[in-house]
Amino acid sequence: METMLVRLKSFDPRRGHIVRRFTYAGIKFHEERGWYRVDKNVAEYLRGVREVAGDEVSQLAFDVCTEEEAKALDTREESEAKVRKAAADDVRLSPARGEVTTDLAKAPRVRKVS
Repeated sequence: METMLVRLKSFDPRRGHIVRRFTYAGIKFHEERGWYRVDKNVAEYLRGVREVAGDEVSQLAFDVCTEEEAKALDTREESEAKVRKAAADDVRLSPARGEVTTDLAKAPRVRKVS
């Protein structure tokens, strides 16, 4: 029996990912749990599930992958999450590029209208 890994996409309303729970074929999928191993026919159904039922333009609700694809996706997401540098990291010098171009003293003042 062939299986695949599926998960609900991470909750992100700005990108249209709003589904946090979904039930199909007696399986309750929760966004915070992560990957589920399911039969290939269940995975093929979930591959077409949209964030808004009946709306063909809305985002897909599930990531459906083989085990290798899922590991690669996890690795990529982990490296993207570590964007901020720590003090212990090798931090390169950020050289200054001349004079300051913004003079806040000369900026126009905004008056409050009561």
